[in-house]
Amino acid sequence: MDARLLKIEAARAALSHVESGTVIGIGTGSTAEEFVRLLAAAVADGMAITGVPTSERTATLCRELGIPLTTLDESPHLAVTIDGADEVDPDLALIKGGGGALLREKIVASASDRMIVIADETKLVGSLGRFPLPIEVNRFGLAATQRAIAAAARGLGLEDRLVLRKAGEEPFLTDGSHYIIDASFGLIPDPRALSNALHAIPGVVEHGLFLDLASIAIIAGKTGIKTLAVTR
Repeated sequence: MDARLLKIEAARAALSHVESGTVIGIGTGSTAEEFVRLLAAAVADGMAITGVPTSERTATLCRELGIPLTTLDESPHLAVTIDGADEVDPDLALIKGGGGALLREKIVASASDRMIVIADETKLVGSLGRFPLPIEVNRFGLAATQRAIAAAARGLGLEDRLVLRKAGEEPFLTDGSHYIIDASFGLIPDPRALSNALHAIPGVVEHGLFLDLASIAIIAGKTGIKTLAVTR
């Protein structure tokens, strides 16, 4: 089974956790887009849901496929958010942000009763850090913020290889008009300490460590679907 089919199977399993009549968060990325397509088919068959998209890209796809949308201002409490991840560890700590939507993804997930992660088995890791950590930063004072991030990493015994994400020749801009630094820290033995250190840097808007947010991870592999769960 190829990677796309694995994503579809994970998305199909996640759809069973969505109840008609609810408002849900809808994630961003290739796996989340497979969920959007399956959700659109369910809506066409009569499922009554309203979605809060985590990015303009997801919003556009939802509108194209006929999924009703709202905003967090109009519906600040969500039943569930379904989203992908770049890495998932055994405690369901995540690295997210490969698609550049980490700030809105975290806001939406935090406003939800539950966050369900959908992924293929390649995203499962023993410890976070194989995938570079996306860090959304303010455009003002970029060099100073990069310097502070590198110092924080060294203080925690981590590597400090930082790359400003580009879109062609220009810096990539998030939906909030911020930059993203992709930080290769190596394996992260204490994600919470790193999270705290990054949040203490004024130029850091948000980072892609999602801690204590996901309660279920639906992982599709060659031998079938595996569900991991923790109590939040």
